[in-house]
Amino acid sequence: MHTREEKLEAFGRLLDIMDALREKCPWNAAQTMKSIRPMTEEEVYELSDAVMHDNADETAKEIGDLLYHMVFYARIAQEEGLFDIADAIGKICTKMEFRHPHVFGGDTTPTTAKEIADNWELIKAKEKGGNKTVMGGIPAAMPAILKALSMQEKARGCGFDWEKKEDVWDKVSEEFGEVREACGEADEAHMTEEFGDLLFATINAARLYGIDPEVALNSTCEKFRRRFTYLEENTLKKGLSLKDMTLGEMDRIWDEAKSKGL
Repeated sequence: MHTREEKLEAFGRLLDIMDALREKCPWNAAQTMKSIRPMTEEEVYELSDAVMHDNADETAKEIGDLLYHMVFYARIAQEEGLFDIADAIGKICTKMEFRHPHVFGGDTTPTTAKEIADNWELIKAKEKGGNKTVMGGIPAAMPAILKALSMQEKARGCGFDWEKKEDVWDKVSEEFGEVREACGEADEAHMTEEFGDLLFATINAARLYGIDPEVALNSTCEKFRRRFTYLEENTLKKGLSLKDMTLGEMDRIWDEAKSKGL
C-alpha cells in the first residue's frame, strides 16, 4: 500500500493531467458538465459491476475512472468561476464532520452502528442549507428500484418503519390482492398504480431482510439470460425455430437448462 504522501502525489498528478487535457486536447476542451454526464452514469454502473463481481483490479480501475470524472466537473466549474476541486472536497469534509458528532463533535457517548443509522436522516435535517424535506434530496431521475430503496431507508432513518420485519408480509399480500383486483377491471391507470404499490412493498420486504433488491433482480435477469440462451442454442441445433415450437416443447428444454444448473 502507498504512503499518505504518495496518495497526495497521485492526486496531484491527476489534477496536472486534467489541466493539460483541458488546455491542449480539443476533445477534452470542448466538453461541458452536461456532455460528460451520460459517461459518468456509465462509469457508475461499471464500478457497480466490478464490485458485484469481487474484481479488485477492475474496481480500482473504475474508481479511477469515476475520480477522473469528478475532477473533470470541478475543472469545468473552475473555468466558469463557480468553484474548484478544493471547494467540493471541503463541502464533503464539512458534511461528514457534522453528520458524525460521535467522532468529530466531542460527543463521547457510546454509539452503535444501528443508532447512527437510525439518527442519520434527523442529523441531516439539521444541516444548514440542506434539503427542506427528508425526501427532497432523492433525484427524480434515479432508477426506480434504487429510488424506492432510498426512500424507504430515509423513512427508516426517521423512525418510520415496521416494528417487526415479519409484519411486511401482510402489506405485500394486501398489495398483491389489489393488483389482481385491478387487473380484473382492465383500467390501465389503476393497474399501473397497483403494480407500483406491489413492487414498492416487495422492495421494502427485501430491504427488511437484508437483501439488496437491485442485486436480487439482476441475478434473476442473468439466470433468465442463461436459460433462454440455452433454449435458443438447443433449438437451432435441432433446426427448429422458437416461433414454430409449442410452449410445452420450449418448457422441456427450459427445464433441461435448470437441471444443468443454468
